[in-house]
Amino acid sequence: MNFAERYGPWAVIAGASEGTGRAFALKLARHGVNCVLIARRAGSLAALAEEIHAASGVECITCVVDLAATDACDRIATAVGSRGVGLYISNAGSDPNGAQFLETQISSWVELVNRNVLTTMRCCYHFGGLMRERGRGGIILVGSGACYGGASNLAVYSATKAFDLCLGEGLWAEFRQYGIDVLNLILGRTDTPALRELLARKGLPVPPGLASPENVAEVGLARLPFGPVHNWNLQDDEAGYAPNSAAMRRDRIVAMERMSRDVFGTK
Repeated sequence: MNFAERYGPWAVIAGASEGTGRAFALKLARHGVNCVLIARRAGSLAALAEEIHAASGVECITCVVDLAATDACDRIATAVGSRGVGLYISNAGSDPNGAQFLETQISSWVELVNRNVLTTMRCCYHFGGLMRERGRGGIILVGSGACYGGASNLAVYSATKAFDLCLGEGLWAEFRQYGIDVLNLILGRTDTPALRELLARKGLPVPPGLASPENVAEVGLARLPFGPVHNWNLQDDEAGYAPNSAAMRRDRIVAMERMSRDVFGTK
């Protein structure tokens, strides 16, 4: 199957209005995949939908929703309706706080957990179930190297990204028998409007060597069949900044499957 046959006819992109989400939508449209664009800003989504349709002719619909809301997944599912979703990309999830744990209101951290953990998990459950029925599909969880350990100013953010990493690895293990590919796309520093806004608010310069959203989207879509993890700018067998390589994490999951068959009765 070509890309659109395997991961189409529709893709759902959470956090599509700018940065890497926007880049994913533009790349998918070039593959002939229709897009459901999700974010909070109606104007940005509408402009992107018009741009995509004019450039590629694919169909786009928009869903204006706050992904930190408790009913976010329900609203997304309603907007999607009966459209055949072959790809779900969880791209929203940056930390707008840039603060130590006690330096901001607890409500800010609750919103971050809702957005990065609960909405992501609910959407994986909803769209994963539909993909299982169809026997094909893909899920990309856009993560961060912060998932590999906590640090000052990153306590809640790194915890949410660690959850997503473990969730994605587990889903890769469970879903691949149904023809569903799952990838944790673990990024370093990426040149997004959200990062530039945070740096400007703190009076900090934009650092050199940032990854471009376009490269992130291109690599993410290319690596999707080869999950469960891709560490940005590292080869599959290279650990680098991560505790271990993507290949070692994959081997660990497969080994755990073999050891747990007597307990869980899985094949």
